[in-house]
Amino acid sequence: MSDALAQVRATDRSNQLDDVFALPDHLSDALWRVESAKLGPFDAAGGLVVCGIGGSAIGGDLAAVAFGNRLSRPLTTERGYELPPCMLPDRAVLCSSYSGDTEETIACYEAAEALGARRIVAATGGKLADTARRDRVPVIGLPAGLQPRAAVGYLFTVAAEVAALVGAAPGIRTEIDSSAAHLREASDALAALAADLAERLEGSFPVIYGADLTTPVAVRWKTQINENAKLPAFASSLPEADHNEIVGWDGARESGCLSAVFLEDRDQHPRVRQRFELTAKLVEGDSAAVARLETEGESRTERLLWAVMLGDLLSLHLAARRGVDPSPIEAIERLKEELGRP
Repeated sequence: MSDALAQVRATDRSNQLDDVFALPDHLSDALWRVESAKLGPFDAAGGLVVCGIGGSAIGGDLAAVAFGNRLSRPLTTERGYELPPCMLPDRAVLCSSYSGDTEETIACYEAAEALGARRIVAATGGKLADTARRDRVPVIGLPAGLQPRAAVGYLFTVAAEVAALVGAAPGIRTEIDSSAAHLREASDALAALAADLAERLEGSFPVIYGADLTTPVAVRWKTQINENAKLPAFASSLPEADHNEIVGWDGARESGCLSAVFLEDRDQHPRVRQRFELTAKLVEGDSAAVARLETEGESRTERLLWAVMLGDLLSLHLAARRGVDPSPIEAIERLKEELGRP
């Protein structure tokens, strides 16, 4: 084991590192769990909306970009207490909550019932799964014992499989299988790259830039750094950032604490690829560090999940460099306690 990984394990009291390295196994197990739920295909002419929060929602975003232009119907993610405005009952609703007790997702489940939309639930248990079983709504059971944010492989796979079952996109089981194999082969290289990147970013607050395939990956990196490393981090997207945010970098030099990470992919528009290069050059003088990364893999799914795993490992290395345990999320727990008071 490398010195960097030993440093991670020294602070990682709930073994999140092992959960990240288990991502390939999570993908394979998730395929089995969807199949075991015996959902059966059905036609949802309006497509699919994934309702969830945080780590339970990102799977829908990742599935949508994995499909890319292969989507034949809308696949969107709703983070909140309500379904999308003007939603019709011809749209299926996947209620995704790792704990099964996320109040926003339960509210969406109830709203979908009132609308008469077809529902599917993905959860380990909790109120959501109990209610769904009582209502005879299909439940895809998730394994307990993970941090919700560590279940990304499950929630991505469930969203992708359900999208195919409702006719919103073609099945990508083969791509998910090949991604699992790809990640197993790449795990050592990813760990080394994450350690190197953490060294470069240490002491700064990263702004992660994505485009197309890597836009939700940038969001995933941000939230993982927030929760695991207990650090501010920010996500942005090109080309939008080149029309506004880039000007703000003029003031970044005064603080000296912002860094920039650019997540590039070969499927990105040629002009966007050019923008990555130019934007990195323009912010370099005002940032603490600049890193440009190219996704690796054959299919969109392989490259997407490669980048997700890299970001998860990076967040744990940053946590180790700060000497913090990645697991506790005390601010979130305090907020939940406050919300629970009358």
